[in-house]
Order: sequence, then structure tokens, then C-alpha cells
Amino acid sequence: MASANEWTLFHNPRCSKSRDALAYLKEKGVQPTILEYLKTPLDAAALNDLLGKLHLRPRDLLRANEDEYDALGLGDENLSREALIEAIVQHPILLQRPIILRGEKGVIGRPTEAIDCLLGG
Repeated sequence: MASANEWTLFHNPRCSKSRDALAYLKEKGVQPTILEYLKTPLDAAALNDLLGKLHLRPRDLLRANEDEYDALGLGDENLSREALIEAIVQHPILLQRPIILRGEKGVIGRPTEAIDCLLGG
């Protein structure tokens, strides 16, 4: 189990929102562990764990504006949880960003102020 003060940022340095989240955390005195998920993609087990910490469904983590979303037919509401997770595993660009974890809790850091709920403890 992760320590309550252990911070992780699922980061894409090419994304302005992700860079904003990192700057915001540093401004608040937080030095997170940075996971560049495009270089080190998550496997299905890690994605399931992440979904639990975020209290989200796989569909909630999908970036619908990516070309892969349409190419893979991910708009189909009948796709299973497993199929959506596998799509993210195979195409990590589909993962929403930035995602910030503090211990066993997490948020998608958009807007950046969404991170504030993790700062309080």
C-alpha cells in the first residue's frame, strides 16, 4: 500500500495541461514521482488499480479526441471494461492526463485546481 504522502504524476511532457500540473505541484512544495506513461505504459493490472484509486470507469479515462479512439471504434457503448482497458494498454496515448495520485487517492488534474482535493491530506 502506498504512503499517504507518496505522490505520482502520470505525465506527458508534450502536454501543456500535464506540464501545468507538474508546475502546480512544485509550487505547492510537492515533488512527485513522474511516470511518463507513453514511455512506460501501464499494464491491465496497473490500469485496474489506477481506476480504483480514481473511482472511475475505463471509459472515463479515454481521450475521445485522439485518432485512435475513432480508429478503434471506442465510441461503441457496448464495449466491455476489459476491451477498453486493453485499448489503453495497447495505445497509451488514449489515457487522460494529467493523473495525479497521492497514496491511494487520485484525480485527473484538469483543471489544475482539481489537485487541491489531494493537498489537504
